[in-house]
Amino acid sequence: MHSLTIDEQIAYLSKGFSEIIRVEDLKTRLLEAAKVGRPLRVKAGFDPTAPDLHLGHTVLIRKMKHFQDLGHTAIFLIGDMTGLIGDPSGRNLTRPPMTREQIAANAETYRQQIFKLLDPAKTEIRFNSEWLEPLGFEPMVRLCSHYTVARLLERDDFTKRYREGSPISLHEFLYPVSQGYDSVALRADVELGGTDQKFNLLVGREIQKAYGQPPQIVATTPLLEGLDGVQKMSKSLANYVGITEAPAEMFKKLMSISDELMWRYYEMLTDLSIPEIAVLRQRVEAGEAHPMESKIALARRIIGDFHTAAEAEAAAGEFNRVVRQGQAPSDLETIDLPEGVLMDGHVRVDKLLAKTGMAPSVSEAVRRLKANAVEINGEKVVDLKYTPNSPELLVQSGKQWRRVRL
Repeated sequence: MHSLTIDEQIAYLSKGFSEIIRVEDLKTRLLEAAKVGRPLRVKAGFDPTAPDLHLGHTVLIRKMKHFQDLGHTAIFLIGDMTGLIGDPSGRNLTRPPMTREQIAANAETYRQQIFKLLDPAKTEIRFNSEWLEPLGFEPMVRLCSHYTVARLLERDDFTKRYREGSPISLHEFLYPVSQGYDSVALRADVELGGTDQKFNLLVGREIQKAYGQPPQIVATTPLLEGLDGVQKMSKSLANYVGITEAPAEMFKKLMSISDELMWRYYEMLTDLSIPEIAVLRQRVEAGEAHPMESKIALARRIIGDFHTAAEAEAAAGEFNRVVRQGQAPSDLETIDLPEGVLMDGHVRVDKLLAKTGMAPSVSEAVRRLKANAVEINGEKVVDLKYTPNSPELLVQSGKQWRRVRL
């Protein structure tokens, strides 16, 4: 990577960014860093609002990794102090601040997760309470004097709330100003953030100039769509893939995305270059490769980053066996036969399906039987009564499986 020309470095770093302010400034900063042998300091801030990270968070972390690949330092900033304020970006109401205990617990899990992608030797983990907590009243007043309320009200969410008459608490104005001071304290060369953070990142440039520092380059990434392909990936919307989830669960979720969304995930969640991704897409569009195979390859790559390659391969094998070959999951648990299902030596199949959650009702279970959509021990079942010939029943209806002990 260190042998790349400056234009090749810019191309490598630009992949996945929505905007870089400004590309020419980044090129100049890279040239200066190479000349004096000083790695750039690349900052990205994360408020510890939840205990685990999902793939949407890793878009920024992967971009930090790309700077590390070129020899630069990634600063993973945990906003334990700004987390007490709560980032108001994109919100119509004041967000309740988190407690210190919540922040500390969540921050600890971040430490354990980020090194799945980042190189520990080229990473600084910092907490902005290091400089914000001891700042004091007079320096805070001086900090606030470097930015105007009029400029803060230019931010879309503040403007909307002001026009609607929705409350804006004074402490919310401190969030972008404090985030800007983070860049001063860390002497950041580059700050990364989602497109929803652009305003805050630009505030950082102004605050740095006010403190006599060269303004940071701002680079924003698009917000990653969740599994539905529409909404931003979010745990609250249940359209996310957690990086600590079991490989098989991650694989199943990734295989559910649309063929079109697959290419966006290739761009934002892998290290493949744009030309490499273009070749893969051209092969699919030309009918030389099946979209399913490309999606399996994507899932393997992503899971391999957060688990082992062997676990990713095993997840692919399990998906192929269960979904494509219609076999039972290998981790299927055995449950006891529910009461009221065994009658005179016969199993009432309709009640079995309803009581094990395979059908929402007995009438729906009957409908599935009539539609030849039920198998027991590998044989199609159409009658309401089934005479068992083994101590266990492997029941399948569509993609649902149950192993039942008599």
